[in-house]
Amino acid sequence: MSNSAQLSVSRRAFLASAGATAGFAFAIGVDGLQRVANAGTAASSAKPNIWVSIAASGKIRIIYPATDLGQGSTTALPLMLAEELDANWSDVEVEQLNVDDRRYGNPKFGMVRYTAGSSAVQGYYMPLRLAGAQARSMLISAAAAHWAVPEDRLRTEPSAVVDHETGERLSYGEIAALPELATTRVPDASEALLKPTSDFRLIGADVARIDIPAKSRGAYQYGVDVRVPEMLYATVVRAPVEDETPISVDETGALAIPGVLRTVTLPDGVAVIAETQEAALFGKFALSIEWSETSSSRGNNSDQDLIDYAATAEDLSQDGAVWRETGDAGAAVGGADRQVERTYLSDYAYHAQFEPMGAVASVENDGASAEVWIASQTQSWSLRTVTETLGIDAEQVTLHMMPMGGSFGRRTELTQPYLRDALLTSKAVGRPVKVLWTREDDVKFGAYRPAAAQRMIAGLKAEGGLQGWRHRVAAPSVIAYFNPLRWAQVEPQDIITMRGAENKFYDLGDMRAEHLITDRRARLAPWRGIGAAYTSFAAEAFMDELAEEAGADPVEFRLALLKDNPRGRWLVERVLEMSDWKRARDGTALGLAFAGYGDSMAAGVAEISLDRESGVIAVKNFWTTVDAGVIVSPDNSLAQIEGGVVHGVGSALKERITIVDGEVQQNNFYDYEILRIDETPEIAVDIAQVDAPPTSIGEVSTPVVAPAIANAFFALTGRRLRHMPFTPERVLAALA
Repeated sequence: MSNSAQLSVSRRAFLASAGATAGFAFAIGVDGLQRVANAGTAASSAKPNIWVSIAASGKIRIIYPATDLGQGSTTALPLMLAEELDANWSDVEVEQLNVDDRRYGNPKFGMVRYTAGSSAVQGYYMPLRLAGAQARSMLISAAAAHWAVPEDRLRTEPSAVVDHETGERLSYGEIAALPELATTRVPDASEALLKPTSDFRLIGADVARIDIPAKSRGAYQYGVDVRVPEMLYATVVRAPVEDETPISVDETGALAIPGVLRTVTLPDGVAVIAETQEAALFGKFALSIEWSETSSSRGNNSDQDLIDYAATAEDLSQDGAVWRETGDAGAAVGGADRQVERTYLSDYAYHAQFEPMGAVASVENDGASAEVWIASQTQSWSLRTVTETLGIDAEQVTLHMMPMGGSFGRRTELTQPYLRDALLTSKAVGRPVKVLWTREDDVKFGAYRPAAAQRMIAGLKAEGGLQGWRHRVAAPSVIAYFNPLRWAQVEPQDIITMRGAENKFYDLGDMRAEHLITDRRARLAPWRGIGAAYTSFAAEAFMDELAEEAGADPVEFRLALLKDNPRGRWLVERVLEMSDWKRARDGTALGLAFAGYGDSMAAGVAEISLDRESGVIAVKNFWTTVDAGVIVSPDNSLAQIEGGVVHGVGSALKERITIVDGEVQQNNFYDYEILRIDETPEIAVDIAQVDAPPTSIGEVSTPVVAPAIANAFFALTGRRLRHMPFTPERVLAALA
């Protein structure tokens, strides 16, 4: 996938630009914002704000402030600005911002440079629209001054200002060269400048993603593809148990490998540095290391973790941190005619992103400056990793944010060990070093979705209605591990662990969701759907069980709780229509689920079959409806929803990390199984058309998948599945 001939010009400029296709150029600017800022000083360019500059050539350069995980936001975010600017999309060039400039930060994350939580479109929707409208207004003012006519005579067409009385027109490039531009006032960014949504021509249209042509040709440059002059390679042997350290290292075998130069002891491992990737790998396997045996993690066992967490969740004498509460759930449940309680379990899960972790670092002047290339979800934390590791200021760091071959929350931690190791090894040898994890490294030394035990408690009235709802989640704090600085600000509110438990789209009446914060027994990180990936499983599987206990239809039971949520009711009713819910099936059954992710909602129906001999569940069809506000890029949103369903099916049926005596047991995709192509269901999606601000789209479909499958299993067999994933062994146990 890499092209070393293109990338060998110089380290500082090797990614100054990428190829242009069909008029679209995706430039990963090494100098970040600086090239755009300089453009604003030229006589033949316009720079109305920090987000956009317009050259006399007509090219419109828009800053892309997020990072590319494959989610399509390299198109969606500039598109929002281009819409309000009324730009011809073929004139647009997109530039990756490579600095931690908080003026460009995501408002959803307190202006930190951070791409996560399906928040890029939601967070940048208004700032980028305002920037585009501000620029359009300035161009109109400059054209009016040039023609000496009132501004209200002028309108914009794609990349042009037109006098609707005379028919005269000036292209944006021509306006950028006008002398009047120098004295044109840039208006305040005001919502009064915005277009009515009915005038949108780019937002809501299927504009081709700018990254797809290069990806289709295999020419797109991911973090794993980076090569710079004089670069060495390093692999790292890491402690088999968290917090153990190397006591002694015999490097004789490694140094005997041709191309191996030296080893470097790191805080939690030993690096082998070599002239080639192959030599570094062989050298790694030839090392002999004695590890300490003092870590408390040696006692960790994932099966026991869930036993302990379940005991905590079921012990009602223990109160947790309140996540959401309305009324008095305890009194409501206690006063109900009938109480129903169930426990649901979910295992650790690995992200399984196709590109393993890695980074390239060039540390110079004995650690006084550094240049790094990193595939990361956060400019802010990547830069912080460099400055903290080397003890230098941000001004001494040149940062190149590379696109990622998947992530799903894996590349969000405050301190990134793969980048830290690249820095330390480069400093040791005085040359650029690429650290690349193998798949086995990535599986065994990853950070996982937490294991969780959930106790669901509800009261039922005599006539079958709901009276009181309690959702107790026993799980460790994810934030406390992967970002302790943030935990110090939000403790004990952990959105990563608890999202979805708020269940705010149903009218639950008296309800309480609480987090019983358990001991951490594995490395942890956000995972697609974060807490909703398992809290919605428990809540919606329990909702089905409550309907059964009440003698009610599971659809009608839910619709009664959605009586004041017409958008939610539409989703449920529409997905029932799509799946032909009432049609009798032969050998298959349907299950329904409804859940939210942040301010987005989804309903899903799974159709499954079952091999009762092997215990293998097959998902034949999955229908889903989604409400995520205005849809900026429909086709791309469809792809993300479909991807979320695929991820959800794999998580529900297969994906599981097990830990024995502190060691992760899985190694690669042969024993950490993800969903295969021939196991993927037919997926049908309908996205609600609503006039409301955009909300999250990339993770909203994942939470409804597991409960829909579990509920379909009950419809097919009359038995319940309460431990995710639904492995064949667990299915056979449920059938016994």
